[in-house]
Amino acid sequence: MGTLVGHVAPGFGFLLIGLWHLFNHIKLHALNPKSYNGPAWFPTSKFKYIEPVLIMAGSAASVAMELFIGPDRHQPLDPDGTIPSNHLHNFEHSLISMTFFMYAAFAIILDRIHIQSQIQYGLTQLQGAIAFGQQLLLFHLHSADHMGPEGQYHLLLQLLVLISLSTSIIGIGLPNSFLVNFVRSVSIFFQGLWLITMGFMLWTAGLIAKGCFMNDEEGHKVVRCSSHEALHRANSLVNIQFSWLIIVVTVFAVSFYLVLVKFYDENNNKVHEYFTLGNVAEDEESNDDVESQKRSALGNNGSFIHVSKNLSQRIDMER
Repeated sequence: MGTLVGHVAPGFGFLLIGLWHLFNHIKLHALNPKSYNGPAWFPTSKFKYIEPVLIMAGSAASVAMELFIGPDRHQPLDPDGTIPSNHLHNFEHSLISMTFFMYAAFAIILDRIHIQSQIQYGLTQLQGAIAFGQQLLLFHLHSADHMGPEGQYHLLLQLLVLISLSTSIIGIGLPNSFLVNFVRSVSIFFQGLWLITMGFMLWTAGLIAKGCFMNDEEGHKVVRCSSHEALHRANSLVNIQFSWLIIVVTVFAVSFYLVLVKFYDENNNKVHEYFTLGNVAEDEESNDDVESQKRSALGNNGSFIHVSKNLSQRIDMER
């Protein structure tokens, strides 16, 4: 992290995963409102494990950037093997990525060993909760100085991570709760959007709040403000941005839900009508077959009686 790309790239990943979960949970609930049971992750028809594999790939890339590509010597340690103070935040960020890598890897392993579905779901959700817990812990106890506007962005980010963590834990005991999975998906989506916002607002010179500036400290750039008044104004602007995004995300999530529910409900009605008409047609055809069978049976009985009468008349004449 610590750069525009370092926030926008993982933010884009969170945003996509959150949107993917939001879409699939709404679709699953719209198609099966009475028997809804939300999974921890969603397979695809072409490649079942594309979601956890993408999480693993993104996490591995993040670890590589933090520990090997980003540092000047392409390794984060001092010559004596110790961790320098200006690379502590790199280790913290990489540990978050490693935990999400662990979650995705266990999601695949638990699925392939074919254990009981409830245990598989619970353990996978627990791994996700551990990943969010690790993220919250390291952001809260971050070694970097977050006294400026960056600290306010991270404080509000922790609120979103806390929601993701809480809903992941609650979801272990309530796998049938659509609202729990809905809120969890929206919070992951919001995390991604907020990380992208942080990246652009903190590392784009033209977007930095008035009275603040970019300062180079210990090998990475930090936004500082020239006065307490400028800092207070910058933090207030961060709060306003977050509040605006709450409205935007809420409107988007509810509208997305309404559109998808209407779409899949109409499709369900069409399918139901199709099968209902098919059953009526089959019933009519079966009734026609029964009536024709009755008519043919009556015809056969009449011809049999007629033949019997002729045969009895011939026998009487011969006598």
